[in-house]
Amino acid sequence: MSIASDIRTFFPVAAQAVADKADEINKLNVFPVPDGDTGTNMSLTLGTVVKEIQALPANATIEQVAAAITHGSLMGARGNSGVITSQILRGIAEGFVDADDELSPRTIAAAMHHGREVAFKAVRKPVEGTILTVLRDVSAKAEWCAKQRRMDVSETVEAIVAEAYESVARTPDLLPVLKENGVVDSGAFGLATLIEGYANALLGKAGDLRSIETTVSAEDAKNVVAGRVDIEINDDWAGSEFRYCTEFLFHAEDKGFDEAGTLAFLSSMGDCELLVGAYPDYKIHVHSNEPHVVLGHMLEHGQIFEVFVHNMDLEAQDRTASIAADKQAAASAEEPTKELGFVAVAAGSGEAEILHSLGVDVVVFGGQTMNPSTADILDAVNRVNAQNVIVLPGNGNIVMASEAAAAACEDKHVVVVRAKSVPQEFSAMAVVDQGASLEDIVEAMRDALEDVHDGEVTTAVRDSAAADGTPIHDGDVMGIADGEIVVVGNDVKQVTLDLIHHILEQDEGDILTILAGADMDDTAFGELRDAIEIAEPDLEVDAHRGEQPLYPVVFSIE
Repeated sequence: MSIASDIRTFFPVAAQAVADKADEINKLNVFPVPDGDTGTNMSLTLGTVVKEIQALPANATIEQVAAAITHGSLMGARGNSGVITSQILRGIAEGFVDADDELSPRTIAAAMHHGREVAFKAVRKPVEGTILTVLRDVSAKAEWCAKQRRMDVSETVEAIVAEAYESVARTPDLLPVLKENGVVDSGAFGLATLIEGYANALLGKAGDLRSIETTVSAEDAKNVVAGRVDIEINDDWAGSEFRYCTEFLFHAEDKGFDEAGTLAFLSSMGDCELLVGAYPDYKIHVHSNEPHVVLGHMLEHGQIFEVFVHNMDLEAQDRTASIAADKQAAASAEEPTKELGFVAVAAGSGEAEILHSLGVDVVVFGGQTMNPSTADILDAVNRVNAQNVIVLPGNGNIVMASEAAAAACEDKHVVVVRAKSVPQEFSAMAVVDQGASLEDIVEAMRDALEDVHDGEVTTAVRDSAAADGTPIHDGDVMGIADGEIVVVGNDVKQVTLDLIHHILEQDEGDILTILAGADMDDTAFGELRDAIEIAEPDLEVDAHRGEQPLYPVVFSIE
């Protein structure tokens, strides 16, 4: 077959190999931020390429195939990893255009070399220990094989696969954040998976590649990688000061479109900036805290479309929850089924940590603005290794989904205790007596909720009115007690103090449990705690970091 036919036949198989491992790749993802989407983004990018090349006529030339790969990967590129992958594919495809029509070690080396050149040119600040490192190592191995006249295509391809996995195994030694988290680089692993998938299809092998005399076997290299992926749970949002992954397609309207100036602008707005493509069509990617400013600036120079803005902080929390669930499932598989287990919903990593310490088996991430579905809650229930499961929704908007999940569960007895806040969940878990009957435990938890008064402090996003008719303007700080807006101001600390005082006027309380949100730093939280102790000296203050988004302060009084 010609190289064009080879690509059209074998690339879809390779793309499917990455799709099959997308979840595994996602969980390795800690660099540049632990948002857990590398596998998904690479798979979506490759899927678009598959559609483009499958739409070509049967007699498509290598030039047409290369054009389809370049266009498909540009249009479908998702995330930092997807954009870089698109440039790798573009470079390799272009490299084959100028090579012989038949596959050989020399044509493979030429294509890999061009792929390396294009990809490194696209990334302004290449980092060692990432997908680019593996690409460079694989390219060097291909060039070495081309110089060994006794090596054929089969041996060259197997040597490249083995080198890819050996390079992946070295990534933690090159990038400290990988070693700290006990993982190899996710994008690097995704590229090795793609290369192996293509090699297996090309050589007609359904499984892993076998060893050859001229190199370490792919199987041995993969075993080394397997030893480096004991994935740690990473609750720290420390990978980037920028929260939003912003990516979109851009159509320039001016032939004099300033690519260098645009890259400089993107760099000023955040990090991980990428501008790929050629006039007039480009793919733009940047991590920023102000995606609206990025989009507004680009609208001054052309048209934007296919816009995706991802909150990487929330995606990182999902990754953490998924890894924790896997570890819990693995542990449960080795333990006998227990009588009673618990599922709770929380919005912040600190809240989840406290719930686990109180005995909750599985925490589902969600809250006021990101309600988990019935399927999410049912999945959590099924992961609990217990005959009976109590579900704590943690928010009034999640009660119905929790009850629907309880009704849909066929293998376990599920009871919903209608906790409508995370502090209420704390109070409910605090009264659990594992030696009591299920009925008595449920009754005790429900009784505990009656003694809890909730308070939340957040910022208004539109004009409205408080319970007493006080006008609320966009940007005002609101104090919410038991679901009603009762305090309005412009300072988080003062609104919190006023809200606590309001609740104490309605009913007595002795213990204040207060949680700092992701947007309140330790200094501000310490000042707030001191102010509360001065204003309400009779209250026992139990302060923790909840890390919940959108709500700088959440508390309960009981």
